[in-house]
Amino acid sequence: MRCAVQNPPRWVSTTGDVERPNVARLFDYYLGGAHNFAVDREFAEQSMPQIPTAQMVQHSRAFLRRAVRACVAAGIRQFLDLGSGIPTAGNVHEAAQQVDPTCRVVYVDNEPATVAHSRAMLRDNPSAAIAEVDVRDVGAVLSSPEVRGLLDLSRPVAVLMVGILPYLTDADRPAELVARYRDAVVDGSYLVVSHLTADEQPEMVEKLVGVAGETLSPIVARSKAELEPVFAGFELLEPGLVLAARWRGEGEPEGGAEAVAYGAVGVKRPSGPGR
Repeated sequence: MRCAVQNPPRWVSTTGDVERPNVARLFDYYLGGAHNFAVDREFAEQSMPQIPTAQMVQHSRAFLRRAVRACVAAGIRQFLDLGSGIPTAGNVHEAAQQVDPTCRVVYVDNEPATVAHSRAMLRDNPSAAIAEVDVRDVGAVLSSPEVRGLLDLSRPVAVLMVGILPYLTDADRPAELVARYRDAVVDGSYLVVSHLTADEQPEMVEKLVGVAGETLSPIVARSKAELEPVFAGFELLEPGLVLAARWRGEGEPEGGAEAVAYGAVGVKRPSGPGR
C-alpha cells in the first residue's frame, strides 16, 4: 500500500522516499517520536503482533543511554554515533548534554532523507550535527566537515555502533571496520556496540530478520563468539559482553525482547588486548 504525504512538514526531504517503510522512521515511531509517516506506522502495527519490535528498540535505546552516561562519567565529552538514524527520543546528544552541556556529538548516516530530517531537528544545537556518509568509508567519515568542525580526534572520543553492525554483511568484514575506527582514535577512547543475536531467542530473531527484509534493509544476527573479535584492542568495562538489557541495567527481566541483543563498552588502552 502506498501512502502519499500531502504538505509535508519542514523536516521532510524533498528527495526522500515517503511511500515505503524507512528503518530510521520506524525506529522513531517505536520510540514515540513524531518523525514518521502513515506508511511506517502501518508497517509497524502489522509486524508488532508477530514480533515485539517496539520493546526491542526501546531496550536498545535504554542501553545506549546507559552507555553514554558511563562514557561521560569516564570523562568523554565527544561522541561519534555511526549509523545513527534519526536522533530522536533520548538519543546521544540528549543523554550526554543532560549530564554536561559541553558534550559534542556527530551523528553519521548515509540515507539522505534521514539526514535531512536530522539536520532540521539539530539546527538549534551548535554542539550536535549529522554527516551524510556511509559508515564503511572510515576516511570519509573522519574527514567530513561535521567531524572536523565538532570533534578533536587528538583527544579521546566515544565511537558508538549501536545496532548498526547487523546491517553489515560478513563480506563487509565488521571486525575489520571497527579496527579501522579503533586505529583512528587515540588511547582512552571508547567503543560502544550493541548487536542483534539469535543465541537466546532464535525463533523471534528469525522472524525479525524476515520482516527487516521487507524494508529493503536486511539484517544479520550474530553469536557472542562472532562478536568477540569486534572488541580486539579494547578493554571491556564490567560486566563485559552481555545481553544489552543486562549491561548495567536496573533489573530488566531476561527473555523475549530483552534477550535479542548483546551490548558492551570498551576503552582503548595503550597495551590492551589485540594490540
